[in-house]
Amino acid sequence: MAARRLLVVFVVLAVTLLLGSLMHAVLAPGGWTIAKILMMGSFLGAIPWVGFCLANGAIGFVLIMARDWRGVDPPSPSVPPDRLPRTAIAITVRNEDMGTVLPPLRRLLNELDESGAGERFALFVLSDTADPALASAEEQAVAAFRAADRDPARVRYRRRGSNDGFKAGNIMDFLEHHADGFDFMLVLDADSQMTAAAVLRLMRIMIDNPRLAVVQHLTVGVPATSAFPRLFQYGMRAGMRTWATALAWWQGDESCYWGHNAVVRIAPFRTHCQLPLLPGGRHILSHDQIEAAMLAGAGWGVRLIPLEDGSAEANPPALPEFVRREMRWLAGNLEYRHLLSMPGLRPMGRWQLIQAILLFGCAPFYLIFMLAAASAAVTDTTSPFPARSALAVILVWAGALYAPKLLGYVEILASARKRARYGGVARILSGALLEAMFALLIDPITVVSKTATTIRLALGIRAGWAPQNRGDRGIPWSEAFRLFWPQTLLGLGLFACFAAAGPVAVLWATPLLGGLPLAIPFCVLTADPRVGAWMQRHGIAAFPEELGALSPRLPR
Repeated sequence: MAARRLLVVFVVLAVTLLLGSLMHAVLAPGGWTIAKILMMGSFLGAIPWVGFCLANGAIGFVLIMARDWRGVDPPSPSVPPDRLPRTAIAITVRNEDMGTVLPPLRRLLNELDESGAGERFALFVLSDTADPALASAEEQAVAAFRAADRDPARVRYRRRGSNDGFKAGNIMDFLEHHADGFDFMLVLDADSQMTAAAVLRLMRIMIDNPRLAVVQHLTVGVPATSAFPRLFQYGMRAGMRTWATALAWWQGDESCYWGHNAVVRIAPFRTHCQLPLLPGGRHILSHDQIEAAMLAGAGWGVRLIPLEDGSAEANPPALPEFVRREMRWLAGNLEYRHLLSMPGLRPMGRWQLIQAILLFGCAPFYLIFMLAAASAAVTDTTSPFPARSALAVILVWAGALYAPKLLGYVEILASARKRARYGGVARILSGALLEAMFALLIDPITVVSKTATTIRLALGIRAGWAPQNRGDRGIPWSEAFRLFWPQTLLGLGLFACFAAAGPVAVLWATPLLGGLPLAIPFCVLTADPRVGAWMQRHGIAAFPEELGALSPRLPR
């Protein structure tokens, strides 16, 4: 495992050296100004995450292709249903529409019954809903669900009066007061969907490895109708397939934990995952990575299974919901800086916290780089814009940053079976092209939002964990303008600066900043039901599940 981890470090360092050298070659001619120094410094600050993306994408791609060439599936240990440990299905809800939460649970229970394992499971709906009216509706919905079940006693509803400790507090309260008699816990979010086959696979892996505390699936997006989640999760699915395969290879049983769609061994989790308070007595917003680090530090394993069949979740239906989710995650992940020196963690556990911080912490570097570049475009009149070398930097940078999803598309196209399941070459390429445009537009928009949130957090303005809207909706132009006028004005101003350096500079900046002046129409169009309906009708950015080509096991 040490050699594998050294390979990742080598790739990151190599990318840092290559991109740093290329950027130096771009900026050095004409001498160093304050703007150029800021560009160089912020670029170097952002490169390590880019190198990490390339390392995971390339390693995952090689592993997937090798496995496909061999044509060998991993062994699946078999355990008779009546010998499965007692398992609590724990789903956390807060102000959720139970009409969308409960049907996937019904399907899961029915499938478990059909497998003969249903008697080993009980369902717990763990509510943190504070509003009495909403809580009453929740309870009534669960009561009707319970009454329709073949074994009503296995369906239970528990509501806390507050949201203390957020989701982690909800789970730990359940474990301390309601989990007696259960060995395992299947953790689900309100938008989670899992098949019985996937759940039983995870349980059998856990049984076969008694030192595992958490085992989880790669989770994909639920087929969506709205254009925004269709495009977002099309790229996410391609990228996460290579990414998760690499993580499983070099992290082993010290993997990350995503907090849902996972089977947890209750005893070690209850013992070792009592989360510390942050400075000032605040509860931790984002719990999953520190829980994984604490378990690994105590000698327990956390394993990621890079199979994508049978485990899914819904993604935000539109740009405003997506940005709000990203800001919640950013606030939670940046809190990990307080825990890096926490005693009892292993080096990989500390890296997991650093990785979570880097996921969002690089955003200010990107924005500083573009602001400094725009300043240089206006003020540097002594040297022409270095078009060729600047283009080389951007191509290498983009290729490394988006390597996981780009290579994910390549591995689909390389397999006749996978191509057929995704609807053929033309459909795959059209989806990949639209998703690439989508990514280039959304990334600068979210960089501005992430930077603004980071500044607010640095000023002591604390973030909350508000309930989420999960339903499709159109976005009126007035709402889009209210939310994204800062990005629009910033984008127009930056492009005006680059225009001072000539049309080549504008072309260079367009892939990096094009989403800013287009933020408002981008928000409206990607939420427009007509756009989503058109994409669905033509099968654009469609998953195999939607195309009706789902086989018993998706390719890895």
